[in-house]
Parts: sequence; structure tokens; C-alpha cells
Amino acid sequence: MDTRLHIKQKRIKAEQAVAVGFFVSILLGSVLLALPLSAADGQATPYTDALFTAVTSVCVTGLVTVTTALHWSLFGKIVILILIQIGGLGIMSIMTVFFLALRRRISLGSQKLLKESYNLGQMEGVVGLVKKIVLGTLTVEGAGAVLYACCLVPQYGLRKGVFMSVFNAVSCFCNAGMDIIGPDSLKPFVSNPLMNITTMLLIILGGIGFIVWWDILNFINSRRGANRRRNRQLGLHTKLVLIVTAILVVGGALLILMFEWSNSRTLGNLSVPDKLMAALFQSVTTRTAGFETIAQASFSDATALLSMVLMFIGGSPLGTAGGMKTTTAALVVLLVCMFIQGEESIVLFNRRISMSNVRTAVVIVSVGLTVAVTGTLLLTLAADAPFLDAAYEVVSALGTVGLSRGLTPHLPWAGKVIIMVIMYIGRIGPITLMLALVRKKRKKQQIQYPEQQIMIG
Repeated sequence: MDTRLHIKQKRIKAEQAVAVGFFVSILLGSVLLALPLSAADGQATPYTDALFTAVTSVCVTGLVTVTTALHWSLFGKIVILILIQIGGLGIMSIMTVFFLALRRRISLGSQKLLKESYNLGQMEGVVGLVKKIVLGTLTVEGAGAVLYACCLVPQYGLRKGVFMSVFNAVSCFCNAGMDIIGPDSLKPFVSNPLMNITTMLLIILGGIGFIVWWDILNFINSRRGANRRRNRQLGLHTKLVLIVTAILVVGGALLILMFEWSNSRTLGNLSVPDKLMAALFQSVTTRTAGFETIAQASFSDATALLSMVLMFIGGSPLGTAGGMKTTTAALVVLLVCMFIQGEESIVLFNRRISMSNVRTAVVIVSVGLTVAVTGTLLLTLAADAPFLDAAYEVVSALGTVGLSRGLTPHLPWAGKVIIMVIMYIGRIGPITLMLALVRKKRKKQQIQYPEQQIMIG
């Protein structure tokens, strides 16, 4: 029997492969980070903190119990960087690239597993898609590192500046929110256009999803040259992602400007251009990135609540961002509009949306809200923390964002465990976790029972 990426579908489901793959990566990463070699002072890191860092890296969240820039040695930072890349690309993509590098053939069963893990409609071309994802990721991260280097190399020197640029580019594109610049994240660069714009572009590119990339590129290519195909249009998924992303980013920035314009602790003392840039950055970074140019605890309660809504929604499917996803939120809103208007189905851009998609969206939001409420309750009890701080930390963990109001570093071990579990659920998805744990039942003969209505509302 030849060595190949081969997984029997009868033994493991795509959801189980994803859940187990991330879990194993976390365990291996935590062991490496617990070594004295990984710490800057040469002392072994307490395993709870090593495990927490491994979880937040693989889950591309960014919540930390120790300062990434100061606590970890070069070896530790490289381990974190690798874990972030694994978490951003996904365990199935990493495994596929590994076996392709060894020139091993990807079995049919493994291709089917890839298709299911990416939730694709067909299996044809799935390996090619993975290659495109990896190549596109490395290209964008490389371009981001070059732009970062223009700012960081003059300030920190060639060797340190280049490594910081690469680390930040990978972390930013993967929406991990971890940086090695210092304990203040990107606050020293609140007025630096190049750092802000580069970071925002990487966050958005990683968050809109790879499928949107290819659709836009194909659309542009179809409009070039002699073979112009005027009937080539953007797909429904791409249109919905771009519209919802624009609404959330621009709308969020305008509301933050409104709430924080005169707040001397946030935007109040900045110039008008810097206010616009800082508000836009906050709106973008809540899309599960986790970098900050302004301390989150300084924002008003209104902005904190708005940020939690944006964090809960997150990015888009088949990207590096977390959250419940833009398309999920859009379908729930459209479902409400459909009900109010008395329509029987959701029609968007002359296309009728499958009701199975709508039901899945409602389940995802319901389960996500349940996890957020339960996690907030448990964290409030375990850490004896203020409600807003606990809720902010939980939603940030569930959306794999990494923004913090300063609570995480001071959590007791029970609080750290709660946040780790929520980060893990947020990264693999609550529905994926449920499907991985529940054994699929055999289909029984469907029986049509009498219909009965109950009182609601």
C-alpha cells in the first residue's frame, strides 16, 4: 500500500478531521512553547500560558496571557508564526501541501474530505483550489511584509525589522491579531498611513474569502483582450460578501466616529484625518483581526457594544477570518425582511436562496448566541469580572478576534480554560464541532405526522 493522504470516509468525517487536526496542532504547539528554549528569559513557561498561546495562535485569535513581543524568544516566536499559518490556512490545506511537496498522490477519499471541509459544491479541482489558496496566501503575505518593512526596518534595523514585518504580515492576513512590535500593539502607529492601510488591506483580503478572490479575478480577466465575455458576471456569493463587507466597514466607521469624536481617551485629541483613519481601522479590525491602534478599554460603552456586534459577525466563508460570517448575518436579516413582507422565499439579484441555507444560518446564529451568553455567564462567575469586560472577551474569543479590554492577562486558570474552549469553538465553528461529536444517524423512513400550530410571540 503506497503512502498517501488517505482517510476512510467510514471512519472519519470532514468535521472530525478538522476538529482533531486543530486539537493535535494545539497540543504539539503547547509542548514546544512550554520549553525553556521558547522563552526569552530561558525559563520554562507555565503550561497553562503555553497552552493558551498555542490555542490563540492556531485559532488565529490573538488574546494573550503573556506579551508576545517580550515573553517569547526567537524560537518561540517562530513556533507561534507557524501555528498562526496553520490556523489561517486550515489543517486540511496544510496536510495537502505537505503531501504534494512529498510528491504523494492525493487519494479520492481525501479529495472528498477536502471538498466537505471547504463546503464546496463539487469535488472537481479541489486540489487545484488548495494550490491557489496557498500561492495566493504567500503572495499577499509577501507583499504585506514588504510594505511593513518600509516602516519597520528604518526604525528597528534590517534583521529585526524584516522578521517583524514577516510576522505581522502573516498574523494580519490570517486575522490572528498577534504582533511582536511591543506591548502596545499598533498604538504607536495610530497616525501612520502606511501601517494602517497595509494592515487594513491584509485584514480585508484575508477576511473576504478565497472564493471571492478568484471570482473577482475571473471577472476582471473576462473584460480584457479580444475574448471579452460581456455576459460574465460576479457570482451571487461574491456580490453578497462585498456588499455586506462594505456596509459593515463603512457603517461601523461612521458610528465609531459619531460615538468617539469628542472622547479625549480615543479620537478626541487626534486630527480630523487621523480620526477618520482610526475609526476605519477599529471598524476593520473587529472583522476578527485583533490589532488595535486605540486601547479597547478607552472606548465608550456604545462603541464597545458596536464592536461586539461586528466581532460576532466576523468575516466571510472560506477565508482566514472567524465569526458567524457575513453571509450568515445577511441571510438572517433577509429572512426577517421576507417575513415582514409576507414573501415565501428570499430572492436576491434575481436568484432564489435555498431555504436549507437560511435554516443553517439561523442555527449558526442561534448556537453562536448561546455560546456567547453561556461563556459570558461562566467567565463573569469564574473571574469575578465586570459584565462588559467579560462579554467583550467572550465575543472576541468566539469570533477569533483577539481584541481585549485588558481582562485576559489577569484571568484565573478557570477563566483561561473558558476562553480557550470558546476560541477553539470559534475557530472550527460551533456547527462543525456539533457535527464532529454527533454520530450521523441512518435515514429512517419518513413519516408525515399531522400538522399543528402553537402560539408564539
